[in-house]
Amino acid sequence: DVGCGKGFLLHEFTRAVPGAEVAGLDISAYAIGHALPEVKAKLIQGNATKLPWPDQSFDLVVSINTLHNLRLPELELALREIERVGRGPKYILMDGYRTEQEKVNLLYWQLTCECFFTPEEWEWLFRKCGYTGDYGCVFFE
Repeated sequence: DVGCGKGFLLHEFTRAVPGAEVAGLDISAYAIGHALPEVKAKLIQGNATKLPWPDQSFDLVVSINTLHNLRLPELELALREIERVGRGPKYILMDGYRTEQEKVNLLYWQLTCECFFTPEEWEWLFRKCGYTGDYGCVFFE
């Protein structure tokens, strides 16, 4: 989980798939320090632009509402890193907008967002970076 926070999603993975080996990375020392005890040992503090795992380390890589915190050059690096460490499915959820009203709503909501795009712009960026996984957008209607 790239941008794992306190490890809640990873904890749910281990409950849904007993015996699953999980790993997470988050930039926040606070989040890692206050992670759920069940997964804390599997979490690393770091940046999504340089994942500390070898190529094709994971059967599944996810990043949920994290990549919007990166500026475009770092976002491109993070997408390439997610692609690099995954040998199986990948899934990214990010912020997007389809209309000017959704863009306005997103601007009112965002606190830390450095980038958000239309679905077509996200798709262009994914192709540019070689990202082959699935994705979804959160829209603020």
